[in-house]
Amino acid sequence: MPSKRHIKSDLENDELILSKKKILLVDDEKDILEFLSYNIKKEGAKVYTATNGLEAIDLAKKKKPDLILLDVMMPEMDGIETCQQLRESLETKDIMIAFLTARGEDYSQIAGFDAGADDYISKPIKPRLLISRVKALLRRKQHASPAVSAIELKSLTIDRDRYIVLKDNQEINLPKKEFELLALLISVPGKVFTRDNILSSVWGDDVVVGDRTIDVHIRKLREKLGVNHIRTIKGVGYKFEDSK
Repeated sequence: MPSKRHIKSDLENDELILSKKKILLVDDEKDILEFLSYNIKKEGAKVYTATNGLEAIDLAKKKKPDLILLDVMMPEMDGIETCQQLRESLETKDIMIAFLTARGEDYSQIAGFDAGADDYISKPIKPRLLISRVKALLRRKQHASPAVSAIELKSLTIDRDRYIVLKDNQEINLPKKEFELLALLISVPGKVFTRDNILSSVWGDDVVVGDRTIDVHIRKLREKLGVNHIRTIKGVGYKFEDSK
């Protein structure tokens, strides 16, 4: 059982997790920006705001925020395209991104994750829950362990730094979540990863997604890599087999 001192230390660390962090808020509605800014600034974070995607990309490159909260429906450039461009740039590809939007349909969540989002937060959202979700994202970033930069198998090579997959020397560009899913399966060829393993590792425990999201990503990977690489273990999960 953890001591009172350790519990107190953990609570203090949690309270300080937003202190001095840089958060970029992107929304075309000024009242939402004011609501988000007020509550996040109270936690000691430095907040930047943008009202469209083009402005957000420019600010992200200049300020290098720790987290971007990004609306989907915006003028100039919507959130999906903004996220895609942020992931394609070497300057911004590793920034944590969460969509904050009123759109709750499955297809919009899948589109967001395909674009490279780390989380998907529905609005309206209460201030305490907003701060809790933001802290969870920042903790996930802090605790992420450094990955091997490249994985080479018989038929596939994965370059983690550039988010690129080579199949028979042909380059395949994958959206971030497809890439992370493939990297997980390929990390131990032949191992069966359960759906819970996949959801926790790729989407995180704080993100609510359904089994359909995993199925869609698996189907897309099979279309790009060939149907022989990823096997379904009925009622359990999936495994990767490296066969020519």
